[in-house]
Amino acid sequence: MLKAWMALPLAALAWADAPAPAPSCALVPGWAQSGPARSYEAGNLFEYMDGNAEGYLIYGFRNMKGVTCRQGEISFVIDLSDMGDADGAYGIFSADRDPALPTDKIGMAGQVAPRRAMFVKGNYFVEIAANPEGDHTAALRAWLAALDRIITGSTALPEALAWFPAEGRQSLRLVPESVLGIRLLKRGYVAQYDFGKAFVAYETSPDSASAIMQKLRARFGQVAAANLADDAFQATDQYLGRLFIFRKGRLIGGYSIKAEGHDPVALATALAAQVR
Repeated sequence: MLKAWMALPLAALAWADAPAPAPSCALVPGWAQSGPARSYEAGNLFEYMDGNAEGYLIYGFRNMKGVTCRQGEISFVIDLSDMGDADGAYGIFSADRDPALPTDKIGMAGQVAPRRAMFVKGNYFVEIAANPEGDHTAALRAWLAALDRIITGSTALPEALAWFPAEGRQSLRLVPESVLGIRLLKRGYVAQYDFGKAFVAYETSPDSASAIMQKLRARFGQVAAANLADDAFQATDQYLGRLFIFRKGRLIGGYSIKAEGHDPVALATALAAQVR
């Protein structure tokens, strides 16, 4: 996500939203604060993001604290966003990282490019934009290490990432809204395979998930009841292919299969066994 402020001179970090950290440009020797510290919440993030705020809000953005740090002619724009939970933080990291570059084990996960670096830890998403042109990799890594030391939070990847079979998986990401393109499924993980998709969507409670299952039955029309987890059914859709959808507590999961030779019942049964 490119930001209109990347060319601006940079400032320093200082914030006190417990339990958020309170870093400063003194975290790495030789850097000084340039300009005032920044603070944004969901209601005014658009003032800073210049059109990209929605890309943060859909992942559960709560607030951002930022600073610009300068060393000679080099400036780093450093921003730390509280995304509300680890799923949201990892979700925006996954959406924002460069898929052509490897990830690093920084916090939960990180990535470093010549002029940009980021990592995720617990609820927090940290990003640094460097100016001017050039390879700032070494300095960016020093900053990521310093920020990692002061940010509290889990370094374990979201549990849901382990639910989906790795064999044949092409991608796995958090979809912040309209899972499988279905508005009823508000937020969840989707794994892409060559034969279709597996998904697990979150609801607020088992009761709300049960209500969504009934609405899904009405949406797909002719469905066949199935015996799996707390509730399940099979259906066929013009765009999604053969469907097997189940509910397990507050979670709704299943498969959308478009290729022959794959048993949706067996696949969904294996997925349901992993879901917690």
